[in-house]
Amino acid sequence: MQGLKSAATLLIRSCCNNNKSKLSHSFLTHCPQHSRSLSSSPPTEDDLDNQVLVEDKANSKSVFLNRPSALNALNTNMGARLLKLYKAWEKDSSVGFVTLKGSGRAFSAGGDIVNLYHLINQGKLEACREFFGTLYTFIYVLGTYLKPHVAILNGITMGGGTGISIPGTFRLATDKTVFATPETLIGFHPDAGASFFLSHLPGHLGEYLALTGETLNGAEMIACGLATHYTNSEKLHLVEHHFGKLVTDDPSVIETSLEQYGDLVYPDKMSVLHRIAMVDKCFSHDTVEEIFDALEREAAETNDPWFNSTLRRLKEASPLSLKVALRSIQEGRFQTLDQCLVREYRMSLQGISKRISGDFCEV
Repeated sequence: MQGLKSAATLLIRSCCNNNKSKLSHSFLTHCPQHSRSLSSSPPTEDDLDNQVLVEDKANSKSVFLNRPSALNALNTNMGARLLKLYKAWEKDSSVGFVTLKGSGRAFSAGGDIVNLYHLINQGKLEACREFFGTLYTFIYVLGTYLKPHVAILNGITMGGGTGISIPGTFRLATDKTVFATPETLIGFHPDAGASFFLSHLPGHLGEYLALTGETLNGAEMIACGLATHYTNSEKLHLVEHHFGKLVTDDPSVIETSLEQYGDLVYPDKMSVLHRIAMVDKCFSHDTVEEIFDALEREAAETNDPWFNSTLRRLKEASPLSLKVALRSIQEGRFQTLDQCLVREYRMSLQGISKRISGDFCEV
C-alpha cells in the first residue's frame, strides 16, 4: 500500500505541484495545438457532416451529437468540430443562443475510450494528446461562453459527456437522464472538468461520486445542482419547438422558457442524497484508507447495507485511480475551471503513458 501511495503522490505532483504558478493562466495557453488554426488538420467530411449535426433555428443553433451506435462517444474530430462552430457562433450576432443534445438513448457516454485504447497501444501518443487537448479546450470555451447554452441531457450523460454540458449556462435533465463519472472503474480519473464541478457539490458528494462512479438520475441531478431544470421526456418536443421559434440572447428569457415547461420532482427515498450526512462522515477524510476505515466502521456498527455496498463498489475500482481521484477532487475545490482543466490534462497524459501505472491500458 505504501508503494501505491507513493505512485499516486508522484502522479499528482508531476501534474500540478510543480506548475501552480502557471495554473492561473487560461487553459488555452497550455494546449499549443489550439493556438493555431484548426484548418491545419481538418476532420474528414464524414466526421464533420455526420457525427456533429447542426440545425439553424430562428435565432439559435441546435447541435446534435450523432453517433448513437456508440452512445455519442466523443472523438477528436467531434471536439474540433464543436470548437470551431462554437467559436464562430460566439462572434455571430445572428446567433442568440445554442442548444446541444444527443441522438438516440444517450446525450454522450463520454470520450471514445475504445479508439483511445487503440491509439495508446499503437504508440500514437501525439494523437492522444490532441484528443485530450481538443476536448478540454472545448470545455473551457463552453465554461466561458458569452452566449446562453442549453444542454438537453435526455439519456446517458457520463464522463466527457458531463464535461461538455455541466459548464454551460443551463442543463435540462429528464426522467431518462443517467449521470455518472465512472473513470475509476476503468483505471482512469474523473476528468473533463469533473474535479471542478464535482468538488463544488454539497458536502462531500463529489468525492463519493468520483470514487464510486455511482449514477444519479434526473431528479437527483436537479436536487444537487448538477442540472438547472427538469422536464419529463414526453414534453421535450414542446421545449425544442419553443426554442426553435425563440428570438433572444437573454439568459433570463431562456430560463423562463425552461421553467414554463418544467416539472417538479424529488429524489426517491433510496437516493444517496438522503444519506448526505453518512456520505460526509465517510468521504470527508484526507485519504482513501481513512474512507475505507470509516465505511467499515459504520457497516459494523449500524448493519446498514449501504455501507457494505459502497465498500464493494470501491473495491471494484483501480486502487491507484481511487487515490488520484480523491486528491484531484480535493485540489479542485480550491481551483478555477481552467486550473482544473490544465491539471487534468497533465494527469490524463500521465495516466495513459504507462510510466506510473498501466491500469487504464489493461482494462
